[in-house]
Amino acid sequence: MNQNTPYCLPAGMSVETFLAEYWQKKPLLIKGGLPALVGMFKPEDVLGLAVEDGVSARLISQDDANPEQWSLKSSPLSEDDIDQTPKLWTILVQNLEQWSPELGEMWSHFDFIPKWQQDDIMVSVAPQGGSVGAHYDEYDVFLAQGYGRRRWMLGKMCDGDTPFVPNQPIRLLDDMGEIIFDEILEAGDVLYVPPGLSHHGIAQDDCLTFSFGFRRPNLVQIIDEIADVATNHSQLFRVLTLSQAAQKDAFELSSQSIQAMKSALLELLNSPAGDELFGSAVAELVSKRQYELVAFDDELSDNELKARLNDGECLLLNPACRFVRVADDWYINGECVCLADDERQLLLALIGGAVITSDDIANHLPTLCQWLNDNWLILV
Repeated sequence: MNQNTPYCLPAGMSVETFLAEYWQKKPLLIKGGLPALVGMFKPEDVLGLAVEDGVSARLISQDDANPEQWSLKSSPLSEDDIDQTPKLWTILVQNLEQWSPELGEMWSHFDFIPKWQQDDIMVSVAPQGGSVGAHYDEYDVFLAQGYGRRRWMLGKMCDGDTPFVPNQPIRLLDDMGEIIFDEILEAGDVLYVPPGLSHHGIAQDDCLTFSFGFRRPNLVQIIDEIADVATNHSQLFRVLTLSQAAQKDAFELSSQSIQAMKSALLELLNSPAGDELFGSAVAELVSKRQYELVAFDDELSDNELKARLNDGECLLLNPACRFVRVADDWYINGECVCLADDERQLLLALIGGAVITSDDIANHLPTLCQWLNDNWLILV
């Protein structure tokens, strides 16, 4: 993170205080937390993007005659979908950093949370009264107001047993419990909402709300990834040897045999080899992108890239990519990448905010061209 980039926290609050008292525990209003977001986009910008090819968007609306009945349409959306909406509607666009590197750079305001937990930036555009209803999320989210105003109400903590309104296309809570927060956020304000906390946002006028989401993998995902990574370890294909106790029923898979196999697995996971296997699996998992990267240019040759740099363009790190470091190993978009020492230093410079111009390419042109064609970098 650029040391001049301020954290999105209330004035005077330390990172330690936030993590100890608020993170995954209780909500926090951050007045003026992201002033740079104000006016960066207008509603028509998002509506135009929502109908573009390759954009992940959803239209959520309430029936004019019966506002208690909701509808959902997922991308691709069309101009007609937008023109024919009922009175109350919301359009959600996911993965906005893919389409706006400028917005993607705003992740740096949240660098008090490890980047491997970053999910994506979603934007919600709605007219007055628009909403997606009362709900809860299973991840941490910073709700940043970028345009207009939105009223937020927060209620009870929820879990997997919390009931939803039946026969609706989206998850809607029929009861938020006691309302513990009820305020209108102005452009630039940010509201942190921990996982499981019920919340309901209602647009007070034409508004844009940006959701900076943070999540961790679940155990099923981790187990699945361990199995994938383990296929590269030939020694794990050896058949287990187990002592056999006498048993009366030849059809029985005994609890002793099950426990012996479980013990063998736990012994592996608790060994140095298991640490390496587990670390690689988790690193690959958390560095995977939820949405496919979109390439904005055809692949360039070294000479074509050099010409564009000479014409005044420059190279930046693609904020839509996922970079995860484990010790000296780098995992990028779900793959462990082997880097030479000079390549590692170049990547560290780019991660630190370096901008590559024609004066900086020197002996790095082939590497930079490959990274650009792999969508690790962008030309601006």
